[in-house]
Amino acid sequence: MSPRLIAAVILIALGIVVLGYSGIKYKTRGTPIDVLGVHVETTQSHYIPPVAGALALVGGIVLLVVKTKKV
Repeated sequence: MSPRLIAAVILIALGIVVLGYSGIKYKTRGTPIDVLGVHVETTQSHYIPPVAGALALVGGIVLLVVKTKKV
């Protein structure tokens, strides 16, 4: 299995998942804040829009369809 085929399959799968869920929202740890002796944990929200899923899907299909030049 070539690396190109693996990348194409991963892009197609991720594109389908993002489009299927109409975008994906996830949270990561932010920076902890200490204010007057109180420790507060923060989080940051991130959003992957459906357009990114569509681009990943199209990119994966292009990788599958386009032939490479043999030198």
